[in-house]
Amino acid sequence: MDVLFIAIGLALLVVGGQLLVGGASSLARAFRIPPLVIGLTVVAYGTSAPELAVSMQAAFSGTADVAMGNVLGSNICNVLLVLGLAALARPLVVEPQLVRLDVPIMIFVSFAALLMALDGVFSRWNGLWLVAGALLYTLLQIHMGRKNRTEVSESFVEMEGPPPPKNAGGYLLRIGYIIGGLVLLVYGADLLVQGAVNIARAAGVSELVIGLTIVALGTSMPEVAATVIATLKKETAMAVGNVVGSNVFNILAVLGGTAALAPGGVKVATSALSFDFPVMVAVALACFPIFATGHRIARWEGAFFLFYYVAYIGYLVVEATDHHLANEFRAAFWGFVLPITMVTLVVSFYRYYQEKRSRRART
Repeated sequence: MDVLFIAIGLALLVVGGQLLVGGASSLARAFRIPPLVIGLTVVAYGTSAPELAVSMQAAFSGTADVAMGNVLGSNICNVLLVLGLAALARPLVVEPQLVRLDVPIMIFVSFAALLMALDGVFSRWNGLWLVAGALLYTLLQIHMGRKNRTEVSESFVEMEGPPPPKNAGGYLLRIGYIIGGLVLLVYGADLLVQGAVNIARAAGVSELVIGLTIVALGTSMPEVAATVIATLKKETAMAVGNVVGSNVFNILAVLGGTAALAPGGVKVATSALSFDFPVMVAVALACFPIFATGHRIARWEGAFFLFYYVAYIGYLVVEATDHHLANEFRAAFWGFVLPITMVTLVVSFYRYYQEKRSRRART
């Protein structure tokens, strides 16, 4: 029965997320907002609604580890799995705004969340500061959208068709999609958390691990669908913007909102502080050199992301089950995988600055 709850919950989350994104995106298109800004706000916030619903539900039901694991796992999944799959389908073009503004913001808020977690709990004050950051980030994106309003991408029009007509009936229909999507998200989140927590307790697996894996992957399904579909339709600005915007929203609004509203805030497990938070920060940091080099994400870099997601999930599984290979896996991860990663990132940074110097020399 618990497996059925999870399956139904995931289905409702995906359908609800698609309804929410479809209605909100249609409203945004009516006002001719550029596709990157739509990806960073409307699509990103819409596809992150499952994370918000699940984290709120988990926190209020007394399973804070699921709420925390959901945010951390979703952010890691968004970059490593979602962008990895999208880049394998088609190399992704990265808009300069992402390198100059949004990726540094994602890195900053990831570090800020880690610092707030050092005392073992996200207090209500921490949550309020993060929510305030979400409002400021949204206002910034609205400003960017208005600034570039006359430069709406032709590829966005080709992907979605001409902007919808502005009429009361159309607005009501789109608002109906948004409300219907939210209702499905709430019910789906309830079923998913219930089933996942029951399975975790029955199997003796920690709720944090369940939140980092099953719940995080399930609530990231809307991001997977939206990003891969946008990539296949050659709308890579929206695809990459969706992932970056979702990660910023997950920390500022999902984690912040949950901590601000949950009784006593959200406690941080020691294992999350020692491993999962650093991984989330490292993943955010890795985006900068990869995005900045040629302003594109190549297929090999997508494969690089996917490899790390598999390694990360494998690490969680062997640690949670106390498998006899846990020590060997841990040694391989820290002794081989991590050094190779550092070398790759250093090379990417070097290539980025060499390209930057070359462009300056030509001008």
